Amino acid sequence: MNQAARKGLANLCIRASAVLVLFIVGSLSGCASLPQDAQQYGDGATPIELSETPFFPQERYQCGPAALMTVLTQSGVNTTLDSIVEQVYLPGKQGSLQMELMAATRASSRMPYQIDTSLSAIVGELQAGRPVLVLQNLGVGWIPRWHYAVVIGADPINDTVTLRSGTNRRRITNTQTFLRTWRRSGYWALVALQPGELPAGPDASRYFQAIAALESTGHVLEARSGWQAALDRWPDEPVAMFGLANVELALDNFTSAEDLYRQLLDKNPNSVSARNNLAHALARQGKNTEAMQQILVALDTVKDDAVMQAELQDSMAEIQQIALSENK
Repeated sequence: MNQAARKGLANLCIRASAVLVLFIVGSLSGCASLPQDAQQYGDGATPIELSETPFFPQERYQCGPAALMTVLTQSGVNTTLDSIVEQVYLPGKQGSLQMELMAATRASSRMPYQIDTSLSAIVGELQAGRPVLVLQNLGVGWIPRWHYAVVIGADPINDTVTLRSGTNRRRITNTQTFLRTWRRSGYWALVALQPGELPAGPDASRYFQAIAALESTGHVLEARSGWQAALDRWPDEPVAMFGLANVELALDNFTSAEDLYRQLLDKNPNSVSARNNLAHALARQGKNTEAMQQILVALDTVKDDAVMQAELQDSMAEIQQIALSENK
């Protein structure tokens, strides 16, 4: 995480899931660049095929729902193709957009994660047992023909990629042909992660963004698993600690939230967001005097910031209201 991203933590507040998305997006400006090693399978790669991956032949224009159904079912989701079609298929466009596919993945309590733009990233996910949903352009530059498929195998010896594609259960494609069609989509590809599951080659910022987006749809328990996995993987990342603390606070696990906010403040005493949220965690445990003290320290930290001053004044009013209700 770069210095600018870390600094952004100070602007997060108690209603942080939506703000987390905006905060993390700012650090992702370079993730869509085309890879230098797109044609590399990765060191030590051997032929692999997830032959048990389910197959759902597509109806006309419905490659998106069929491909998504494939990766969701493989990840343990119990759903139907009709349900997926209803969520993602856009009749006016005679197809599905990536945004709809990602939203439907979250609705199924799975986390859509866009993998790195390289063949080796696909191979890594296959080795982890996860098929990869990819977007291809099977047309030509001026007449695009968009198509979703699922990569289930890669063979560096025979230089082929195997896909569940359209009505073809096992489409074997030359690697160069696959890469050309994939490149025309900007190398767009995702996996459906189970709660708490890490991708094969996790990027911290992208993973944080994916968790925050899942949390913003109301999947708080699933997000908790994600933040815990993130903190286990990156124990010194304040965003992971802050995300987990906020989920604990939302789940009324006030003691756990307090401990996490205190750890954050040990690392960064000037984090107004952590101090503000610590005050709420304390107040919800009846520690109102200490909660007010935390707000006063935070107010002094941002005495020249009118916006944060107003936010903290609101927190003070809420804590006072909690104290009054407890005394009745």
